[in-house]
Amino acid sequence: MDQKILEKISLQMESLDINGTLEEVKKALDAKIPPFEILKHGLSLGMDRIGERYERREYFLSELALASHIMKEVMGLLTPHFEASKEEHLGKFLIGTVKGDLHDIGKNIVSMMLTGAGFEVFDLGIDVPDERFLQKILEIKPDFLGMSSLLTTTMLSMKSVIQLLEDQRIRDKLTIFVGGAVVTQSFADEIGADCYAKDAMECTQKAKNWIRTMGKVSS
Repeated sequence: MDQKILEKISLQMESLDINGTLEEVKKALDAKIPPFEILKHGLSLGMDRIGERYERREYFLSELALASHIMKEVMGLLTPHFEASKEEHLGKFLIGTVKGDLHDIGKNIVSMMLTGAGFEVFDLGIDVPDERFLQKILEIKPDFLGMSSLLTTTMLSMKSVIQLLEDQRIRDKLTIFVGGAVVTQSFADEIGADCYAKDAMECTQKAKNWIRTMGKVSS
């Protein structure tokens, strides 16, 4: 039964039916399916199919924008059901899509999942200049920095941000996560990032594990 509900969610998501997607997600919650399962085996599967249709030029930027809107609405339903209480402050997580990149669907999902898991998230949005990352880091002193890139032409912006932090001698004061469709573990290692995450669930879990391992939470 659970699998059928999750498959319906993925199909409604793929077809960009906002009302149908919300209805199926409500059914899943009523059936006591964990929100992480709904996200991983329902919504994320639908998003993967949307990405494939975009690559085949069956969907275009307008469809991606609609998909982002649907995910925002759905995460509004799911966030209160995540395990962690919002009162549990696991740490500060600064996130943004790097300079020159205007994609934000994946980043937005990461932001909402981290918030649901108990992190205090500061989202700088898209096309974030290196200096803006630095400015915000100096301002809020986060435990984590997350950078996203979906274009091969913008990947190196991640490296330049890290270099800027090293030049300012604050690189070692935070844990750096990188992710996005074009990003790999080998690239993360090459540029000196601490963690690579292939999706929102992995990013959230790795951040929680890092906090537990280090025993460090911002004030």
